[in-house]
Amino acid sequence: METEKSKSLQRIVAILDCFTYERPEIGVREIARLIGFSSSTTGRLLQAMKEVGLLQQNPLNQSYSLGGKVLAWAGVYSSTLDVRNAALSAIQELHRVTRETISLYVLEGNERVCVERLESNQNVRIVARLGRRVPLYAGSAGKVFLAYISPAKRDAILKAEPPTPITASTIVDIKALMDELKLIHRKGYAVSFGEWVAEASGVAAPIFDVRGEIVAALTISGPGQRFTEDVVQHYVTDVTRVAAQISREMGFTGKRAVTFAYDLENEA
Repeated sequence: METEKSKSLQRIVAILDCFTYERPEIGVREIARLIGFSSSTTGRLLQAMKEVGLLQQNPLNQSYSLGGKVLAWAGVYSSTLDVRNAALSAIQELHRVTRETISLYVLEGNERVCVERLESNQNVRIVARLGRRVPLYAGSAGKVFLAYISPAKRDAILKAEPPTPITASTIVDIKALMDELKLIHRKGYAVSFGEWVAEASGVAAPIFDVRGEIVAALTISGPGQRFTEDVVQHYVTDVTRVAAQISREMGFTGKRAVTFAYDLENEA
């Protein structure tokens, strides 16, 4: 049986859930409509939440937005999360299911760095050395980063590190690379065949944090001869599912930050 305290807490959480990246400031009537309570009841709750710092009020239009206390909690939460720790159990399961090499990359400067990897136990395998730095324009993980970071950051990286051939399959034409990034952004994953290691293929998906920003890329990689079209499609399902699971562990709610939720289709 629900207590009055439990009901009050549920109402507070319902109010906090009304605020999103697209809707950071809301009036009393709109919040009342969203949570299904009267304006008078909602107004009293909002005032109480304002008094304890959960909300703040715009003096010009009287609308509400999240207060400093919520932002402080978010900062504490973000600072205690480590994508490698959050990902470890999930990538162990992915490794068991696929029997291929599983790697976790983070962005460092203009490159991606391998911070975790579980090698395939098959005789012929791809080794992703921990700490190895790889240009972003080559390989599935790098292309995932380029597809989901901000346009300004991506352009700065490509200007500082223009694509140069690593293998015969490396994409060095900027227009071709941009077309590839559009596809990745639309589908939510990247595939590569011999772009930075001639005989290696890979499938990668993005991992987002509580702010909706990409913080890592998860990959399944192995020898090209094992990555047939059917196998790749199966791995796409696996890697996107596990990346989404890790993103949820990182606090991602499905909404990317406005400044990063750009549409590559609209770029020249």
